[in-house]
Amino acid sequence: MFRDIPEAEAQATVAAAWSDGIRYFDNAPFYGAGLAEIRMGEALAGKPRDTYVISTKVGRLILDEVEDIGARDLGEKGDVFKYGLPNKIVNDYSYDATLRSLNDSLKRLRTDRIDIVWVHDVAQDFYGDEWLAVFETARKGAFRALHRLREEGVIKAWGLGVNRVEPIELLLDLDEPRPDGFLLAGRYTLLDHSRALQRVMTKVMERGLHIVVGGPYSSGALVGGPNFEYSPATPVILDKVARIKTLADGYGISMKAAGLHFSLAHPAAAAVIPGASKPERIAEDRAALHEVVPSGFWRDLRSIGLVDAEAPLPTGD
Repeated sequence: MFRDIPEAEAQATVAAAWSDGIRYFDNAPFYGAGLAEIRMGEALAGKPRDTYVISTKVGRLILDEVEDIGARDLGEKGDVFKYGLPNKIVNDYSYDATLRSLNDSLKRLRTDRIDIVWVHDVAQDFYGDEWLAVFETARKGAFRALHRLREEGVIKAWGLGVNRVEPIELLLDLDEPRPDGFLLAGRYTLLDHSRALQRVMTKVMERGLHIVVGGPYSSGALVGGPNFEYSPATPVILDKVARIKTLADGYGISMKAAGLHFSLAHPAAAAVIPGASKPERIAEDRAALHEVVPSGFWRDLRSIGLVDAEAPLPTGD
């Protein structure tokens, strides 16, 4: 996303995840204009297909035609995938494009099936004032295509893969079609979770569904990185990170542990995707999951207003 990752490093990262026992892998045509799917397909080639779950996304077609990467309009994400392939990316949430996108993903991923399909980025951060029109196109096209594929047993589940809560809220209010869950990135983290709590987490649970939490480190800001929401972190965010870190240091726990434990504590959370891009990050994430975080840490976070009063805490408080 933010750097040019060598092929060997990409392969080693997936290999490290596999060796660690990770068996859920998420992807999207959008990531590197197909490069991420190609690399994952290579990394998982030869693995027993029934032993892992793979999800990818629809909403963008990757063409054979090339384009100027610097001229792409990626909404709020800017040029985060500038190190990917130069293939032209076309936004298309229609019925036919959804089927074509999945066929293309099958080839890149070198697999005979995809378990979960997320409709990608039908939200304000990419489409601004036009997002509702894009959502409507997806409702008539992608949603219906995926509903049919699920009914036919071609895929196991579908939902939205977004960075905003509003599309999830809108889809949950529809009578049909019915999704199976959601991938919500960046909206249920230590740094940003109040809106998700207010708008969707309870609704998702009431319908017997779950959420895959993406971006628990908020584009890296929570663990000392310079970015929040794919852009340089603001002074307000940096101050919040510093306050959490001061508390974490006092309890002798890592910021990764704080972030992962918090995101997974909500009963609506089915999984979390930290987004490791180096083999050693896999080991760090696993170690963070196994850290013991004292209940006092969470109580202190809440008492100084760094965690929403309604957020379920890992201790059950």
